[in-house]
Amino acid sequence: MKQVIETFYTALKNCDGPTMASCYHKDVVFEDPAFGVLKAERAKAMWLMLCASQKGKGFNVEFSNIESNETTGSAHWEANYTFSKTGRKVHNKIDAKFEFKDGLIIKHTDKFDLHKWAKQAMGIKGLLFGGMQFFKNKLQNQTNYLLDKYINEEKPSN
Repeated sequence: MKQVIETFYTALKNCDGPTMASCYHKDVVFEDPAFGVLKAERAKAMWLMLCASQKGKGFNVEFSNIESNETTGSAHWEANYTFSKTGRKVHNKIDAKFEFKDGLIIKHTDKFDLHKWAKQAMGIKGLLFGGMQFFKNKLQNQTNYLLDKYINEEKPSN
């Protein structure tokens, strides 16, 4: 299963959303602090959206410490990018856990320090509010709104 994780992150590094989505099982469950829980096609669409928005914009990913067996895996990855809403540089350090089914990722959980991310992405507002639950709730509402908008706009071309 190490190869699935390597394929997934190599695709992310190349902003190749379709290859990333192909690493996910049809019943995948993804979770992170920014989006909350996303299931199945919504999880795949999130990576398609993120890759489409970052392509050619200096987005860089490095991944390491990949470990896996037939049912579980883990990795560390770091993303460097410019947060489009504020134009601020972000260096996010993420630890990922995976579960596999039928040779694909069925569960993917990314953990990172949301307060640290918020300070980088949003400056003083992130410093003051990034560690609070209402900030996390508002962020998840905004990211899921953007995801819904992306999914609705992409439907005709599917």
